Amino acid sequence: MTVTILDVAGHTQDLNTLVDNRGDLLRARLTSDTPPELNALSVLVRAGALANDAVLEVDEDGVLNAIGDPTEGALILAAELLGFEKKTLEEEWPRVDEIPFTSERKRMTTVHCMSEEVKQSDLPWREATYVVLTKGGVDSLLEVTSQVLVDNQPVPLDDKLLSRINEANEAFALQGQRVLAVGFRAWDSPELPDDMSLLESDLVFVGLVAMMDPPRPEVKDAVVTAKTAGVRPIMITGDHPLTAMQIAKDLGITANDDFLSGKELAKISLDELEERVEDISVYARVSPEHKINIVDAWQHKGEIVSMTGDGVNDAPALKGADIGVAMGITGTDVSKEASDMILLDDNFTTIVRAIEQGRVIYDNIRKFVQYTLSSNTGELFIMLVGPLLGMPLPLLPLQILWVNLVTDGLPGLALSQEAGERGVMNRPPFRPQESIFTRGMGRDLLWIGTVLGIISLVVGFFFWMDDPDGPWQTMIFTTLVFAQMANVLALRSNTDSLFRIGVFSNRLMIGAVLSGIALQLVLIYVPIFQTIFTTEPLTSYELLICFAAGSLVFVIVEFYKLLRRIRLRRIRASAPVQS
Repeated sequence: MTVTILDVAGHTQDLNTLVDNRGDLLRARLTSDTPPELNALSVLVRAGALANDAVLEVDEDGVLNAIGDPTEGALILAAELLGFEKKTLEEEWPRVDEIPFTSERKRMTTVHCMSEEVKQSDLPWREATYVVLTKGGVDSLLEVTSQVLVDNQPVPLDDKLLSRINEANEAFALQGQRVLAVGFRAWDSPELPDDMSLLESDLVFVGLVAMMDPPRPEVKDAVVTAKTAGVRPIMITGDHPLTAMQIAKDLGITANDDFLSGKELAKISLDELEERVEDISVYARVSPEHKINIVDAWQHKGEIVSMTGDGVNDAPALKGADIGVAMGITGTDVSKEASDMILLDDNFTTIVRAIEQGRVIYDNIRKFVQYTLSSNTGELFIMLVGPLLGMPLPLLPLQILWVNLVTDGLPGLALSQEAGERGVMNRPPFRPQESIFTRGMGRDLLWIGTVLGIISLVVGFFFWMDDPDGPWQTMIFTTLVFAQMANVLALRSNTDSLFRIGVFSNRLMIGAVLSGIALQLVLIYVPIFQTIFTTEPLTSYELLICFAAGSLVFVIVEFYKLLRRIRLRRIRASAPVQS
């Protein structure tokens, strides 16, 4: 957040022209001959820095950093740019009281007494006991303003001056700038009133401060990605509607001019809001209860709502949303406690990346479940069908335990490291209520498991028929293990071929598959493990048969994915083109 323009009656100053003359251009001209409009500019920046709770710190590189609210930090930095240090200002005008900012008033007021040096200046309140400084929204200040500072003298606020203020406000807002107003009141009585609200009346309007908080360059792309993924960004802000609309259009959040202001939200019921909520992407000048109503309206329509926020007033909406996300840098402790997640870098792009990562994790969980259950289905098929064919027990309990704990476990864990599916952010979100077995997964694990079991059992059956005393049981066991290794390689992607995503793109998977094969060979050829697992050594021919039969599972699953890709292409080709 950076102050870009200072505007007082009769003069507008672009701060970009002062960057190369830090503190020299304005302060050097503050003499008895200083033009009144420049004196008003100095009043504007000093009041903005004093009615302010942010502080400046110098880092190790000597760079000034604002600590606190970004808007207040920008005001202090603007004052520093013009040669007014907040520390010095506070020594000259020590704060004695304040009226904190509230979302209802949309302004903040501080009360200062003045040093002798200030009383001898040509400031418009030099003869007062106290000066009351107020900053806030333009509309908010105009409500309690009766005069305007013109040529360093307060004059009544007439229609002409009011029109000028509103035109300047709208012009800055149309540029996507956030606009604050600053005013003051001289308090002559030695005692402050018991009713502090009296201090926020009959103010003298000093001027406008326009500031820019340009979106990070990557945010526009993040908005496009979110909308493509079926996530609709909604802007809810306390800024001027024109400012909000300009930024929303620049980012692609909205393509129309429809918005709702806080005043309009206060007039409509929740039912009316539900009818309009799908058509509105921008809400401006809102209060905390309005945020809750917006969240409720979307939730009543069956949508999953995430709300971001950083202030104390955002806590109810953060709590009411399905997923409350508090800002980690600028967020208050109250907002963080009320939220479900904390965004450490306060960057919308990180939210979109987190959605993508969440989809990848969910897909990998489904792949793990499909791989594990299809393998178990194959084992179950072997154990049920084998005896029906007259065979002895095809697999021993210890062999089944080995398959489930070692052969299934290592590749299953490696699936968690798979990268996202191609186009993972080009699909709509899935309903949270859906079963994990939907979208064909239940069907796929059954037929893949059946194919896996048939292939393993067929190999063992023919060798059992040829030699009932031969190593047929070891061949079933080994073929099953090889088939599972082939299955996990094919299941690394739901649609793409293994060769498209890259055989070595998941090195952990390659290690798990090779380890599974190596461990199986140890069980077959190391005597002590032969005794433990009741296995027999296989000839090269028999081992080759097991490997070829197991690899057939990979070929079948990859062919099925090819058919799926062809079908999806046909569906997309026949889909109507969206205008």
